[in-house]
Amino acid sequence: MSLSRCGEDIRQDQHQLLEGISELDIVTGGIPSQLLVHGALAFPLGLDASLGCFLAAARYGRGRVVLAAHEGMLCAPKMGPFLLNAVRWLARGQTGKVGVDVSLKGLCALLSGHGLKYSLEPQLADGLAVYCCKAYSDTQAKQLQEFVAEGGGLLIGGQSWWWASQNPGRSALAGFPGNVILNSFGLSILPHTLQPGCFPVPTPQTRSYHFRKALSEFQAVLSQRSGNLEKNWLAKLGADGAAFLRIPAGDVPAYMSMHRLIRKMLQSSGLPAVSRENPVASDSHEAAVLCLATELARSGTDCSKLAQGLGTGTCPSSLDPSGHPITVHINGNNPGSGESWVSTGLYVLSGHNAEVSLPDAVACSGLKVQIGCHTDDLTMASKLSRAPVVTHQCCMDKATQSLSCLWGGLLYVIMPKGSDLGPLSVTVKGAVPAPYYKLGETSLEEWRRCVQKSPAPWGELATDNIVLTVPTASLRALEDPAPVLRLWDEMMQAIARLAAQPFPFRRPERIVADVQISAGWMHSGYPIMCHLESVQELISETHMRGSGLWGPIHELGHNQQRHGWEFPPHTTEATCNLWSVYVHETVLGIPRARAHPALSPAQREERVREHLAKGAPLSNWDVWTALETYLQLQEAFGWEPFTQLFAEYQALSGIPQDNAGKMNLWVRKFSEKVQKNLAPFFEAWGWPVQKEVAAGLACLPGWEADPMRGHVRPR
Repeated sequence: MSLSRCGEDIRQDQHQLLEGISELDIVTGGIPSQLLVHGALAFPLGLDASLGCFLAAARYGRGRVVLAAHEGMLCAPKMGPFLLNAVRWLARGQTGKVGVDVSLKGLCALLSGHGLKYSLEPQLADGLAVYCCKAYSDTQAKQLQEFVAEGGGLLIGGQSWWWASQNPGRSALAGFPGNVILNSFGLSILPHTLQPGCFPVPTPQTRSYHFRKALSEFQAVLSQRSGNLEKNWLAKLGADGAAFLRIPAGDVPAYMSMHRLIRKMLQSSGLPAVSRENPVASDSHEAAVLCLATELARSGTDCSKLAQGLGTGTCPSSLDPSGHPITVHINGNNPGSGESWVSTGLYVLSGHNAEVSLPDAVACSGLKVQIGCHTDDLTMASKLSRAPVVTHQCCMDKATQSLSCLWGGLLYVIMPKGSDLGPLSVTVKGAVPAPYYKLGETSLEEWRRCVQKSPAPWGELATDNIVLTVPTASLRALEDPAPVLRLWDEMMQAIARLAAQPFPFRRPERIVADVQISAGWMHSGYPIMCHLESVQELISETHMRGSGLWGPIHELGHNQQRHGWEFPPHTTEATCNLWSVYVHETVLGIPRARAHPALSPAQREERVREHLAKGAPLSNWDVWTALETYLQLQEAFGWEPFTQLFAEYQALSGIPQDNAGKMNLWVRKFSEKVQKNLAPFFEAWGWPVQKEVAAGLACLPGWEADPMRGHVRPR
């Protein structure tokens, strides 16, 4: 069946389901997912302005299905008219009862109020015309599918974004219980959220959007035959197509044929040569091709032909990796509080499969493998210098796993937090060695041989505390990485010292350079991401010692911030700079006034004057102004109170959740630590110091050298 033939005309069904309804108010207190409508007999019922679907229906066999993107919609009185239409449409005039799962008791009042017979059921039971349930259990998936196929009606609701957040590395399209039930019906629940609101009932024009119809028109556009795909359809198609390809095709003929058709379509059109010099708009045909191609390769479809001729940033797919397996030895311990990427020093070619084997004893230990380190998702960017998603991660739920990534990438084994597997051997087929230098382990001879010969476009410099991922072209000019990495370890030790964290780090921090990142000039996280322009400052000891390294240390400072002593949004971009100041002064020997232009004495004084002239409003206390408060304390009392408090907070319980409570706790703790009454100082800055806190600190000596003396606001 061609893509343009999407089954029977469903306008009559849509009319029955939406009859008498002008708007759909889905503000029910929950955050819905978006729905994917992909079956030939499935159709959307509720759409937001971006064509995000929150209500949908489908015919399947002799039965019918109605799906809501959050279970709260199935019990909300404001959704009553729609729910009554839905139950009647699902019943198809049958006289059987409506079965309501015990978890959806809120629906019962609506049904009984309109004379509809119902029964509360712990699970699907015999004799029901319609069954209503949540989408969070797949224990009866087969029975529900048979129930619908034989003429039953299924009203079901749920979101999958929470499941996805709790199951990183697993596909919600494949593993979320609701999708195990729904995929066969041509409906799926996506892990992407949708902003709830009150939406008009879709017009015939918007209602006509359908993934298969859009794909058919897209095929016509790519083949330059015809087709006129609207931009909002195009943007939706890229996301929907990528999601559809995450549904396991298995032995389902309809899915397998769609995969083959998409591969043929993409091979015919070819991949766009996207780069920094040749970016593409995110709502363009080229962007949609990038999304579809990425997910097609992830699905296991052979995309080696598609990968031929890829541009910069990937390893030429024409290179044939040695047929001989490569065995590397890694550390399977991860005492850190989050997942840890462990480098293998190997690179998987674009479009090629890598076969990764681990010892049988550690299979199903929660390990994952990942191709690529450029994990920023650029889906929301207006222009693309690379594909939106260029990494692939999968669970090692068996001893040998095969995976590929269209764009290629460095290969990692991901250790779950608390892993204590000890030394591990990892054997990989289908990869090539990448430049990799580990301080204290890699010899200079090994480094020079590898960096000059490796075809991999990316390599890594590593210590036990930091891993830097940069282009191989930049590494080739680095004769000896040891001096710069020793300096990095000094800086990392200083970061740990100020944060009162153990050194070496429980999990090495990572900084990855990319052609495009999702936010800002750099951003924190794991890994920290930066632009290619920052590479030289990361790997040049001369540059660091001469000009400093404010940005990367700022981001590393973000990674040290903790909820207990952070007051967002005021201190989000302020306290992280304590680490920048500390590292520059204690390791690089660069005083704060020279470390950043904003810390010149003149600028600091001017900021204080401006803040006080405005009446010291808390709304003005952020970034450099907020940092000044901490710098004044540090210049008077040194770094020790900060380090001691950061350590104390790690074991502190009962920390308030609100900013005012946390700020007053900090006022009290810092005052007690330095044995000075700092309440007047913080009040002068505009902090909401509580009367009881100020009274409790009045017994401490006053701070005679308070730089804010004379600026205390009356309480």
